[in-house]
Amino acid sequence: MAQTTIMVRDLPIEERPREKLVNYGAEALSNAELLAILLRTGTREESVLRLAERVLSCYKERGLSAIVHMSVEELSEIPGLGQAKAAAILAAVELGRRLAVAEARVEIIHGPEDVAHYAMPRFRHECKEHFAVMLLNTKNHILAMPEISQGSLTASVVHPREVFEAAVRHAAASMILLHNHPSGDPSPSREDIAVTRRMVQAGEIMDIPVLDHIIIGGSSFVSLKEKGLLS
Repeated sequence: MAQTTIMVRDLPIEERPREKLVNYGAEALSNAELLAILLRTGTREESVLRLAERVLSCYKERGLSAIVHMSVEELSEIPGLGQAKAAAILAAVELGRRLAVAEARVEIIHGPEDVAHYAMPRFRHECKEHFAVMLLNTKNHILAMPEISQGSLTASVVHPREVFEAAVRHAAASMILLHNHPSGDPSPSREDIAVTRRMVQAGEIMDIPVLDHIIIGGSSFVSLKEKGLLS
């Protein structure tokens, strides 16, 4: 006996994702239900809710963060998704990312927690290592946070020339180094420590002190200053 496909319209009104959001708020919905609202329609063979569940199942090993770095073309390869649906998903992801960055705004840096709070939305889901510098004025206000390099942190990738060129361009009084570990483990490597000490020495020569080096790993971070590893 053939199994009947249950469509969203077959569900009780209060269980349909859109109506459920209106009545109970977005926080009451599962990831699949939220995604189903973005997708709007399913296919002849499956409901939009089932399609949403199948999309999420493709990334069950990495979770929702896997979608952050996907292109429209990659998402469109999933059966049931076309360019329009893929574009809607990525637009929602980007809105969420921008909102997280906006909410993380910090005017004055008081300590490593402020640095991590400001930088984490930008770097926590990256698949590669990104090295950036947070440039500060004399009152520890953030002037800019330019990215210097991508790739595994080595002395050949991160050179004082590029770092301090950015600092001079923004007339920075001091700086904080930061980069991410895609593995999620923020523990500093020997190379991290070596690059940090090289930058600290260059900062002493340039009279632009390096105050700290923050390593972000997922939702956690490490301060090399707090670990006593700056010099």
